[in-house]
Amino acid sequence: MLEIEHPSAVEQASPHYDLKVGSPAGDTLLMSFSGSWRIHDGFPSSVDPRERLGSEPQLRRLAFDTQALTGWDSALLTFLRDIVDECASRGIEVDRQGLPEGVRRLLDLAAAVPERKGARKEDVRESYLTRVGKQAITFSKSSSETLAFLGEATVAFGRLLVGKARFRVSDLTLVMQEVGAQALPIVSLISFLVGLILAFVGAVQLRQFGAQIFVADLVGIGMARNMGAMMTGVILAGRTGAAFAAQLGTMTVNEEIDALSTMGVSRMEFLVLPRMIALMLMTPLLCVYADLLGILGGAFVGVTISFEAIEGGGMEDVEAVGNLRAATAIFRLAREGWMTDGRPVFNLEPAEAIARY
Repeated sequence: MLEIEHPSAVEQASPHYDLKVGSPAGDTLLMSFSGSWRIHDGFPSSVDPRERLGSEPQLRRLAFDTQALTGWDSALLTFLRDIVDECASRGIEVDRQGLPEGVRRLLDLAAAVPERKGARKEDVRESYLTRVGKQAITFSKSSSETLAFLGEATVAFGRLLVGKARFRVSDLTLVMQEVGAQALPIVSLISFLVGLILAFVGAVQLRQFGAQIFVADLVGIGMARNMGAMMTGVILAGRTGAAFAAQLGTMTVNEEIDALSTMGVSRMEFLVLPRMIALMLMTPLLCVYADLLGILGGAFVGVTISFEAIEGGGMEDVEAVGNLRAATAIFRLAREGWMTDGRPVFNLEPAEAIARY
């Protein structure tokens, strides 16, 4: 007889559950349940009883005894479901008369409602042409939606120019505050760090040639022409764009946008137009602010590097000037001809390059 009892680290008066498996007849297997079969009490695995079913080929019938069962929930149902499925696969008859009436009804209900086909996710690898076709269809749909949006936005701007667009000025000022003033902290941090990094990387390299004075040009031109506007755009796309998408998505879920359409209010004019106007007004100001903060970050590094150079002594500056002259000579020789006396100009020693130049 197979017995499975609840394990416990501390000796207790009685286990939470008890399962005994015996064979009162040669072709019949009896499972006796006792105690509490609940999830929070723990329940045994169905592996051992299923192995018992497979190890005795003469079994033709399975019966249950639950007179000593004090409580049950889905833990008992899960255990019995596994046993019933194993018996069905081996052609063993299951006698459910010994089970509680509620357990029998739930087992009958589980067996009466088959699993819906396609309910489980199947990992099917599609062919390359199928994936390309789906991507092409998705791209065509998104392109048409984008063109429709641009067309509606153009019409809304046209109505704004002739004074017929309907939106609240209070909404515009609120969006301008969200886009502009509330974005200053993150723009300040990112722009200052970008300027600092540009100045530090440039100063370390230019110091080898005694050209630290060009760090100011590097940071100023880099921030004003490229990095300031680019980082501002990234911040607006990530922060402000995500906020707009969240707001409009929440309004869609709450059916607020449908309510505007029902009242005859243009969704493009009332919701999209104020946000586009706020972006058009605030983005240039944020770009100028980002340029200023980036230049300040470069100035911080420039002042720090200049102090280190002063503390380092004069020989480093002399050596840096020599390296700068050598590099200039090598590059000018390379522009005239790659070979000098059969050797590439980049293999020349600095002093030899300066002398030849």
